[in-house]
Amino acid sequence: MYTLDFPPRMPEACEAPEKLLPSLGVSAAVEVLRSRDYVVVLPNEEAVRNVEPDFNLMKELDAIGVIITAKGHEADVVSRCFYPGLGIQEDPVTGSAHCNVVPYWSEKLGKTKLFCRQLSLRGGDLQCELAGDRVLMSGKCVLFLQGEITV
Repeated sequence: MYTLDFPPRMPEACEAPEKLLPSLGVSAAVEVLRSRDYVVVLPNEEAVRNVEPDFNLMKELDAIGVIITAKGHEADVVSRCFYPGLGIQEDPVTGSAHCNVVPYWSEKLGKTKLFCRQLSLRGGDLQCELAGDRVLMSGKCVLFLQGEITV
């Protein structure tokens, strides 16, 4: 188990830009918020799972990424994260996105510890905690690369 420690980014309610919901192929959202990324709250886990993004349209938005989220069935929270402007259509498991998701859902659900599931094709589970002014995210990982860089 590995734990990441990040500052929270509480997203604030905003008007959905004209191209946001069409870029997700949805006609309505429960709530639209913004921090560095747009956060689109959908009605349920199935709605999050069934989104088929238009990445070309999404690239026209004025945010780094788009996070979609809903209350989960087995997990407290589910999400998917898209960053086509950075060359990442859908990120499999996104630590930085949970800096938004965890504070939002902690407030909505009235709990500081959340089991979060990212519903990308690869998918991933995170044990998250809003710990004061930090978001702690823990999950299983594998060593991908080890090396040394001389500058």
